[in-house]
Formats: sequence, C-alpha cells, structure tokens
Amino acid sequence: MSISHLAKTIATSPTLKLNEKAALLREQGQAVIHLGTGEPKIKTPIDAILAASAKLTSAEVKYTPTDGIPALKKAIIRYTEDNYGKVIGPQNVMVAPGAKAALYSLFLAIINPQDEVIIPAPYWVSYPEMVKMVYGVPVIVKPLDGRFEPKISEIAAAITSNTKAVIINSPNNPSGAVYSAEFVKGVVELCENKKIFLIMDDIYHKLIFDGNEAVSPYQYAKDQSENSRLIVINGLSKLYGMTGFRIGWVIAPKPLIEVMTNIQGQTVSCPSALLQSAAIGALTGMQSVTKSLNMTLENSRNIMMKELQSFDGVHCIKPGGTFYCLPDFSHYNRSSEALSNMLLERALVVTVPGKEFGMEGHLRLSYCGSIKEITEGLQRIKWALDPNAPKEIFIGDRKCVRDWK
Repeated sequence: MSISHLAKTIATSPTLKLNEKAALLREQGQAVIHLGTGEPKIKTPIDAILAASAKLTSAEVKYTPTDGIPALKKAIIRYTEDNYGKVIGPQNVMVAPGAKAALYSLFLAIINPQDEVIIPAPYWVSYPEMVKMVYGVPVIVKPLDGRFEPKISEIAAAITSNTKAVIINSPNNPSGAVYSAEFVKGVVELCENKKIFLIMDDIYHKLIFDGNEAVSPYQYAKDQSENSRLIVINGLSKLYGMTGFRIGWVIAPKPLIEVMTNIQGQTVSCPSALLQSAAIGALTGMQSVTKSLNMTLENSRNIMMKELQSFDGVHCIKPGGTFYCLPDFSHYNRSSEALSNMLLERALVVTVPGKEFGMEGHLRLSYCGSIKEITEGLQRIKWALDPNAPKEIFIGDRKCVRDWK
C-alpha cells in the first residue's frame, strides 16, 4: 500500500496509545491506575444534558451554518466579554468540532510550506505534529533556567524571517504552569512589533488555583482592529468536563474567520447541531460546576504535591492550574519513555513520558482522578523506584515484591 511521505512522518499520539494499553490491561483484570488521563471525572453539566435532550426530542437535528449556530455564537461572545474584557461580534467567532479542530483549521489558514511556528517547551504533544501536517516547521524554545515559563528574550531570539506564529498554552499542558502577566504582556507586544500571529490556546483558561485569575491578552494589544494577529482558541472539554462533546471555538479577526470557515466547510461541513445545543446549555446554565471542579482540582493538586515531596531526588514545580504536573524523575532514569513503560509493567500505573512534551527525564502526572488513585498510584511509583521504600506492596489483591535494584 502506498502511504504519503507526510503521513509517515506524523507520530502516534502517546496519550491515546497509553490509553489503549491501559484499557487492554483492565480488560485482562489488571488493577491499573491511570495517572496520565486528560479529562476531568465530573459528570456533564445538567444544563448541557437538558439542552441536548430538548434538541434531540425536537427531531430537528440537521446541518447548521458552517461557523456555528447564532445562539451558540451569542453565548461565546458573552463568555469572551465576561472573561476577557473583549467586545467581539459574530463575524469574529467560528465554532468547530473541538478546539483541536479549530487549531488545525487555523494552521491550514495561515501556514505556508516552511513557515515556522515557535512553540515553547513544555508543549502539548500535538502542536509540532499539527504544524508539520500543514508543511510548516515547529521551532521549539526550551527555557534555559529550568522553569516552565520562557523568557521573552528566548522567544525573540527564535524569530526569523520565516516565523509566522507563536503559540502559547496557559495554563499549560503538561506542566500546569500559569504564565505571568509580565510574560503575556511581553509576548503580545513582541508579536505585534514583529507582525506575526500570536495564538493563545486557552482550553484550560479558568482552571487556575490559589485565588489567581487568567490574564487577558487583549488588555495589552494595541491593535484591536480586524487587522490584529491575536487569536484565541477555547472550548468545553476541560472546564466543563465535556471531552466527548467535541465543541471548541476560535476568536479572530473577520478576514481570518472567513478563510477558516471556508476550510471547515470543505472538511467537516459544520459542527454537530445536537452538540452545539449542549454547548449553549453549558455556557448559559449554572456555572457552579466549574467552580466546584476548580476547588476539587486544587485540593487534588495539593495532595499530589505532598506525595511527591516524599520522593528522594524528585523535583516538581507546583502547578498553578490545569490538572497536570510535570515532576523531574531523571534521578531514577533519564529516559522518560523507559521509565513510563517500567512503571506500567511493574506497578500498573499509567504516566506520560516527558519526552513527548519536550522535557526528557520528566513524567506528566494527572490529578483529575480520585484521591485514592492519586495516593495509591504514587505509592506504587515510590515502591517501584525507591530502594528505601518497603519491598512489598499489594497491587489490587496481589502481593508484589520488589526484586530489582
């Protein structure tokens, strides 16, 4: 079979691959603990369910406008005004079947072959692959001081005549880092001065702890016109726990929205009418579910950090948001892939190798599961790695003995 050269270069999603492996072990009756998951365990908000049910019982589930139904765009406009302090119109919004689809349509709209996109590390695993899928060149910028927030000077040093965009994800997957107002201000000004696109991936936008709030990039933008190169991506997956609904959106100048809408029309036609109705319910309904999720995740973050402090040689920068942390386990094994495979094989704990996020030696751990999963999962990891930990442990109903060094 003849496969394109481009397709052969695209890496498999490591998180999806690990999910499949974990599911297979569970089917075999193994007591797997998943600390690599990327979705909250909360139930779908009742307002979303009721809105979807009403649409379904109407039996009028048909095509919608390519860029989204007016009622959902209205809800997104209000969300943007309330949370970003930015007044926009329907012409500045495109709804997509997931934030990931919105981002891919955006890359198709702005990237020419060999255009460069600057991606600070640690980064979401799909960024470099998506850039390559539109024949662009990902340029990784890794902070030299070991922090998870790059310096503006490091971003500026990576800009060339081929640079088309910078993509920023804050709160950050995989580190949980929340970029400072100083950094956001600096990167907005830098991109405006260099006349390059600034893409803000805000899918974890309001999942921020310790009484802090997300910084709006619009407050620092001098260009508020339809010629602006500031773009915001968002969606329902994380804040509302609606990962399976696949509704996201992009906020951008009208000329870019028109191009992206044309691209979407030639690929997916339109987002689901049913799921757009659910999205309206989520955005306009009671918001207590998001506040409750934030409180739960902050408590889980604190528990995970406390457990990690008991490890010798493990360093972890305290996450300021999301439901991930990215501790450095290189004291035990510099190969994060080998370490992750070993922990799954011996301790039945799923983690994600930091190598996939541009941070070798680290593991991404998720704390969006139960407290029991967090504490027991880290106890198993410590048993598998720390020679000073007790040699015996129960994994499920099976007694295991550490017989390796």
